[in-house]
Amino acid sequence: MLSWAILFFIFAVVAAVLGFGGMASAFAGIAQILFVVFLALFVLALVARAIRGQSPPV
Repeated sequence: MLSWAILFFIFAVVAAVLGFGGMASAFAGIAQILFVVFLALFVLALVARAIRGQSPPV
């Protein structure tokens, strides 16, 4: 999911450089949503591992 967020961010930057402001804004919004979902799932996974007593991977 993080790779999708990075991909949409790159699309947003390219669209902004080429002058497509509306499209860049849409791509940036999608990237932001995907990044927040990624962070939420990552924290949830860390909490679940801590509750089960497993150490995080090194």
